[in-house]
Amino acid sequence: MVNRFTEKPEIVRKIVHIGTGNVILIAWWLDIPASVGITASILASAITLLSYRLPILPGINSVGRQSLGTFFYSVSFGILVAWFWYLQQPQYAALGILVMTWGDGLAALIGQRFGKHKYKVFGTEKSWEGSLAMMLVSYLVSSLILIGTQGSNWQTWAVSLLVAVIATALEAVSFLGIDNLTVPLGSAALAFFLSQLVLSY
Repeated sequence: MVNRFTEKPEIVRKIVHIGTGNVILIAWWLDIPASVGITASILASAITLLSYRLPILPGINSVGRQSLGTFFYSVSFGILVAWFWYLQQPQYAALGILVMTWGDGLAALIGQRFGKHKYKVFGTEKSWEGSLAMMLVSYLVSSLILIGTQGSNWQTWAVSLLVAVIATALEAVSFLGIDNLTVPLGSAALAFFLSQLVLSY
């Protein structure tokens, strides 16, 4: 499949981006030990760094622009697994990863295909269509996970909306692929702290 799209490396990267992120669901549902996730993150990060120097992952890292996105993507897995497995709250790790996986991934694909209304942040061009996709998908992902673990109530919907807005803002101001770190960490942290706040009342 990758070979069919070698002339479109950004599409290849986003297909891998979306597909790989769903591994966090398997880790959560099967209660995979944190050590496994952290080790995998370290190995993936090391391979990714090497791939920027050696042609190990040309279809993923050759996106025609300077970016450390694939490296940050791997690092975010390890940080979130270490953090929320330790707290025995793996749903927030899943939320952060899936907001990045589906929200950021579809934002890029939809923005490139349908993005006619452009704007620039820090010299990086974005589209309002892509940002809207990011917000809607982030809201859907957050809502599904929080409803599944906390129940359906106005607090859950409110937290999901705030997470979606902040995740979209973090994606919009990204550069060098750092959104693959800021979006999952920011989304997971915000969902966790807001949920703890509203559940305490």
